[in-house]
Amino acid sequence: MAPGATPETESGKPPLIRTGIQEVDPRHEFDVGKLEEYIRANLAAFEGGLVIRQFVGGQSNPTYLLSDGSREWVLRRKPPGKLVSSAHATDREFRVLSALGKTDFPVPRVLFYCDDESVIGTEFYLMDRVVGRILVDQTLPDWEPEERRSLYESQIQILAKLHQVDHQAIGLGDYGKPGNYFARQIHVWSKQALRSFSEEGDSAARCASMERLMEWLPENIPEDPSTTIVHGDYGLNNMVLHPDEGRVVAILDWELSTLGHPFADLTYHLSQRLSPNGPFARLDDADLAAMGIPTQDEYVARYCELTGRTGIENLNFYLAFQLFRLAGIMFGIAGRARAGTAAGAQAMEFGKNAAPLADRGLELARRLGA
Repeated sequence: MAPGATPETESGKPPLIRTGIQEVDPRHEFDVGKLEEYIRANLAAFEGGLVIRQFVGGQSNPTYLLSDGSREWVLRRKPPGKLVSSAHATDREFRVLSALGKTDFPVPRVLFYCDDESVIGTEFYLMDRVVGRILVDQTLPDWEPEERRSLYESQIQILAKLHQVDHQAIGLGDYGKPGNYFARQIHVWSKQALRSFSEEGDSAARCASMERLMEWLPENIPEDPSTTIVHGDYGLNNMVLHPDEGRVVAILDWELSTLGHPFADLTYHLSQRLSPNGPFARLDDADLAAMGIPTQDEYVARYCELTGRTGIENLNFYLAFQLFRLAGIMFGIAGRARAGTAAGAQAMEFGKNAAPLADRGLELARRLGA
């Protein structure tokens, strides 16, 4: 997900912060009295006098900061309006957070789920607020090399930990379909891109690179049946960092989580370095070493060490897939912006990144013969 408007922060470094806090967007307002009544009936710790503000940032599920003057919670809801049936899955987010909460994996504690749309107009859930920093720029300007090194180690350790959770043991054995993860994902994001092209109604808006990847990727999926919980959006912008230390204290935004292939998360995390317009575009391996940031090869090697693997074959396939998937997401954000259901004011701008991402993905695929 990408940043919204210039946010309010307490860190003194606004350009780094993804999630500020503002008054509730008029598009996402609801009856506060009804919500307060519901919370009072379902949360013993609530003392009354509900105050609500909204987090800035994100393109999918509107998220709010709630307070009764002594405690704080976070409410996450589906957006109002007509929605794609499989999107904005707050119920799935609640389920995976509840299950992971039984382990020592770092997620916020969830409190309850409400499927009664008469309360605020959509389904929602409530969770504890985890205080910390949420950043977007993975190059971490103004950080010292050792601080960057510490945070990157924390990120890869937590990802490896997620992929070693026994999903059957925590009640998530049916959280996703077994096998064929990449085939299903390619189908989903192909449909989303084609829908976006159709809605645009302009043949010039079609993306040749995206269409070529739609053809090539399904025919070249590596044979590997590995299945774990996958987050689906494992990026720095979905992590709460310790207020003062270079480590992650909670992972947020599980809307795209499912059972799938662990390399999907790993290469998603790496693919952000390949974005043509991203902060890594002008950095080489020597720059990364000087900054305390592991190179791609070092990151892959550390992940393999933590998960007991000897290496990753066909890495360029997985990276090409992730760039294709990111392009599909961006095409979808643009479509939601046109429909008026995107939660971020800059959604249409993000849609402009779709074609360059597909171009970069095809470039990697061509190294494998595409």
